[in-house]
Amino acid sequence: MVNDAPDITPAQVRAARGWLCWTQDELARRSGLSQRSIARFELEISAPYASTVAALRKAFEDQGICFEFEGTEGKGVRVR
Repeated sequence: MVNDAPDITPAQVRAARGWLCWTQDELARRSGLSQRSIARFELEISAPYASTVAALRKAFEDQGICFEFEGTEGKGVRVR
């Protein structure tokens, strides 16, 4: 993971979870975050800490998910 990579978006997180057939609870277990934090991020209720975004990204990238961007705008997900 590159430190200066653009932040993943709530839509990308939902798409990546769908691709992997993960519930929010499964993502919480794999990322070390609370299910509530994940839900709040996905619903765009609150801005996440950088560490939250990093933990989410790592959990997905460890499973082969790549996040696609156009500049700094999140555009999608794919599998390596």
